[in-house]
Amino acid sequence: MSARFSYRSDARVPAFPDDRPIIVFDGKCVMCSWFATFVMRRDPARRFRLLAAQSPLGEALYLHYRLDPENYETNILIEDGDVYFKSESSIRIFVRLGFPWSMVAMGRLLPLGVRDWLYEIVARNRLKWFGVRDSCYLPSPEDAERFL
Repeated sequence: MSARFSYRSDARVPAFPDDRPIIVFDGKCVMCSWFATFVMRRDPARRFRLLAAQSPLGEALYLHYRLDPENYETNILIEDGDVYFKSESSIRIFVRLGFPWSMVAMGRLLPLGVRDWLYEIVARNRLKWFGVRDSCYLPSPEDAERFL
């Protein structure tokens, strides 16, 4: 894990509002776009902001965290300046959505290496299994303010 708010001192990363949790996801992946919609529907308090990895800010964050900015094999959760990847990112998102989704936290009974290995299997195959969008995911007008 990186130092808290480390992206703020990286000249490549433009300033952005980070007062709420931010989910960075692959906007061309059908499964990832579905997950963004899933989160928005179950987050009536509008706690989460979303960001397509293909955006300039998304790319800058991927580079900052030394991730491949063209092969999005993880989502990123930025919360209170801390960053989470892979299974831990997903679990933390589900926990914030409340019951019954918070039950996903039982996945923490598995060692992190096992959780991330399972996550990586899905991540490597998600485009083949679920498909690719022709264009990056765009929110509906009522959800546009939730996107960076």
